[in-house]
Amino acid sequence: MRCIQWAVRFVGMADSIGRVSAADVGVAAGVLVLVTIDELAAVADAGGGLGVVMAVSLVLRRVAPRSVLLLTVALLLLYSVYGVPSLVTSVPVLVAVYTAMLAGWRWFTIGLVSPVLLGVVVGGIVDGGGPVRDRIAAALLPVGWFVAAAVLGEVIRQYRAYLAQARELAEQAVRSREEVAARRAGQERLRIARELHDSLTHAISVIKLQAGVAVHLARKRGEEVPEALSAIQLASQDANRELRATLRVLRDEEPVASIDRLGDLVERSRAAGLGVAVECDGELTGLPTVTGHAVYRVVQEALTNVVKHAPGAEVRVRLATRADRVEVAVVNDGRSVGDVVEGMGLTGMRERVEALGGRLRVGAGDEGGFGVRAELPVEEVAA
Repeated sequence: MRCIQWAVRFVGMADSIGRVSAADVGVAAGVLVLVTIDELAAVADAGGGLGVVMAVSLVLRRVAPRSVLLLTVALLLLYSVYGVPSLVTSVPVLVAVYTAMLAGWRWFTIGLVSPVLLGVVVGGIVDGGGPVRDRIAAALLPVGWFVAAAVLGEVIRQYRAYLAQARELAEQAVRSREEVAARRAGQERLRIARELHDSLTHAISVIKLQAGVAVHLARKRGEEVPEALSAIQLASQDANRELRATLRVLRDEEPVASIDRLGDLVERSRAAGLGVAVECDGELTGLPTVTGHAVYRVVQEALTNVVKHAPGAEVRVRLATRADRVEVAVVNDGRSVGDVVEGMGLTGMRERVEALGGRLRVGAGDEGGFGVRAELPVEEVAA
């Protein structure tokens, strides 16, 4: 049983020594030099090496401040049996008092040191030689040093507590500002969602309804439905669906535009008069939701730009997955373009890609026309 107790104590001591910092070793070494020089200079009154033990114990002053204070005070009292302690001999105790006050052991320190100081004062006045005034002054001198060490430790502890509190208040203020900003942004998104729903949803629904009626009447009369009218009907359906998806995003819901809907997007583009060829290199079903959403939007915006600026052009859409990224290329064979001035569409596309850590390149294709190429990083793509 005793062996187990000694083993537990040894493990605790080893753990404490492991937490000793270089500053603690430096302080102990400095005090050790002072005490050693003082003891060598006063061999007749030396305390048998007790000052050295007190200095060495300061290595653990921040790990075990109460134990070190108790040890140094006891050794100082024992030192007084062998000789008269000097101010230098009291330095380890002063450091221990400062450390204990800094650690917050205020009443323990006062309760331990006060009786000792009282005894020193009384002994100095009673046993000292010379006038009473000089004896009182000499007795109070060490008391002043101990009080100064204790006050310094308490002041620094209070100052650190003040800094910690100020830092915490600053962090709380930052969090509060961020929460207010997030709440206002959420409210603004909801307001925009309501405005879009009340205005565009109604207009697009009317267009969809009128186009559907026109297609129905044309078929009822046995007439051929114009391709433009069919394209309007499909576009209005898609616009209505996209608007509702956008409203869901504004309300912090999951995006619904995903890479699984690329087939429908290509068919609508073909209905609008584009010749679209799609190439896939790798498996796309394992893409993260956000990445798949971004791929869909890049292809959608690129095809929309072709419809607006190069109607009737042939378009090649190429998707390729690599170990750490997915590559998207949408290239048309329309008329060549010079310097590209990015509008809202290309700017939004670039922001969407860069927000995910990818990069976007737009410009003339190798064989004329115009191309959009994007690389989006992914952590893992299903094989």
